[in-house]
Amino acid sequence: MTVVGTFGLSVRDQALEADVQAGLVAVEEGLLEATKSEVPFITEAAQHLVRAGGKRFRPLLVTLAAQFGDPYAPGIVPSAVVVELTHLATLYHDDVMDEADVRRGVESANQHWGNSVAVLTGDFLFARASHILADLGPDAVRIQAEAFERLVTGQILETAGPADGRDPVDHYLDVLSGKTGSLIAVACRFGAMMSGADETVVDVLTQYGERLGVAFQLADDVLDIASDSHESGKTPGTDLREGIPTLPVLRLRERAGLLGLPEDQALVELLDSDLADDARLAEAISRLRAHPALEQARRDTVRYAEEARSALAPLPECEAKAALVELCDAVVHRAG
Repeated sequence: MTVVGTFGLSVRDQALEADVQAGLVAVEEGLLEATKSEVPFITEAAQHLVRAGGKRFRPLLVTLAAQFGDPYAPGIVPSAVVVELTHLATLYHDDVMDEADVRRGVESANQHWGNSVAVLTGDFLFARASHILADLGPDAVRIQAEAFERLVTGQILETAGPADGRDPVDHYLDVLSGKTGSLIAVACRFGAMMSGADETVVDVLTQYGERLGVAFQLADDVLDIASDSHESGKTPGTDLREGIPTLPVLRLRERAGLLGLPEDQALVELLDSDLADDARLAEAISRLRAHPALEQARRDTVRYAEEARSALAPLPECEAKAALVELCDAVVHRAG
């Protein structure tokens, strides 16, 4: 049994382990090459988060999905680089929107260089991803474009909030399907598609990725409250401070509306107050950590991870499928 990546994925087959490791090494090299510029400052800014590390969750999924076809097909590594570059670009933009100070355990780009540089660096990464995509064919370009549209739409819907009469939790889960599920679904789709896997397999893995992506983001929601900065790589309570309605907060509001308990309503009032004050933010985090709403959010995470696992049922039993199943467990484990 060999452990691969920051998720602690256990790979029991030596050939699969070798393929996954080689693929991730090649992706890392591809990321560094894709973020080089003739302008040294641009290279420094573009490689800021690449060199900070990260889970490389999406490239891992590309590599595993490719096992259902030819895992050595030439489009696999470039498509993994495209997906990770797109993800990295969104992080630069997200940190500007969230006014984040820390990302992946290092100073965020917006904090280090300012918002303008961070936004333009994200745009640079999108451009480089598009350049690589052009060599992967029109289908790949279309798939990525559709996913990017969903990603941006999810972000806009999150900013706009639910329409009148719409359940806030349902709205939020739709947001996550766009913001996070779409790109993780593309990672699985690209891996299978570039490997020449059967179209049925491509569809199954795409559905798996969508559900796993939502579970992945829900786990992040839990971590924003339940972990310290060493575990999550970003400042705890960042979403709370920015007033982003993550699932634990939505579950709290739902419970407060249904039960009308004074302690729930008091916590809602605290969250609605100015959390720029560090002491008030720390109090909000502490009280949410002890609240049933956090456990409800964990259960929601488990539910989506189980849906991802169930989506894999039509695939033949093999080591790659076992690894994808184990990733469902790893995502849940992140949420405690």
